[in-house]
Amino acid sequence: MLYASLTFWLLVIVLTAWGVHQLWTAMVKPKVLNTVLLPGTLAAQVGHVLGLLVTGATISNTTLYGDGESGAPETTPDPRPKIPIVGPVIIGMLPLVACATVIFFVARLLGAPVLGKIGAGTIGPTLPTTTAGAWQLLRDLITLMESIVSASLAADFTSWKTWLFLYLLVCLAVRMAPFPGNLRGALGAILILGIGAATLSSLLDVADPRVQNAWAVLNLTVATLLFLLLLSLLIRGGVGLVKLLSGHS
Repeated sequence: MLYASLTFWLLVIVLTAWGVHQLWTAMVKPKVLNTVLLPGTLAAQVGHVLGLLVTGATISNTTLYGDGESGAPETTPDPRPKIPIVGPVIIGMLPLVACATVIFFVARLLGAPVLGKIGAGTIGPTLPTTTAGAWQLLRDLITLMESIVSASLAADFTSWKTWLFLYLLVCLAVRMAPFPGNLRGALGAILILGIGAATLSSLLDVADPRVQNAWAVLNLTVATLLFLLLLSLLIRGGVGLVKLLSGHS
């Protein structure tokens, strides 16, 4: 159940990050957005390149900041890894792993003042199996978002560490969205890795303790992205409503 839950939340993270990025791209000039997200792009690109190197794939047209009008990062379009089946999974997963790893260290080094103020309301390593459990999960997510927002607002904003932590957290979380053209590959990699890990865990009756220890990072990432998605939808809807009422299409 641990790996099934992990797979589900990784899918939530990827899809939510992709949704946030799409909304921001529609509201802000892509070049400005990609400039702001450069720290997260760097982590994701390092993971992408590392995946190419590990699998013996071809590296081409991989840039941190594109030359086009959008400034969008570029990745190798057809890497052709030398390791069959597992190779594409590694390439699809390592950008996510890289961003999650950096979030973990950023939270430990800079996020203590914020994380120390987070109260109750976390998502556990098991998924609900009843309708009541599903509604309770939604309530827990709302509580978790509220807790993180309250902790952030109560942090010491006179300290540069607070600003840097929140900035890097947002950049890294949003950049867990797959690069253009890689969405299906990333989702497929998560499913394959999750099914494989769950099968192996059930056969050997053992779970990697690192997965359990990193659950706090997953809570932080999920809550951040869900709040950003909710806030982005409200802003996008508000702007659209104002344009509609003012007679602008």
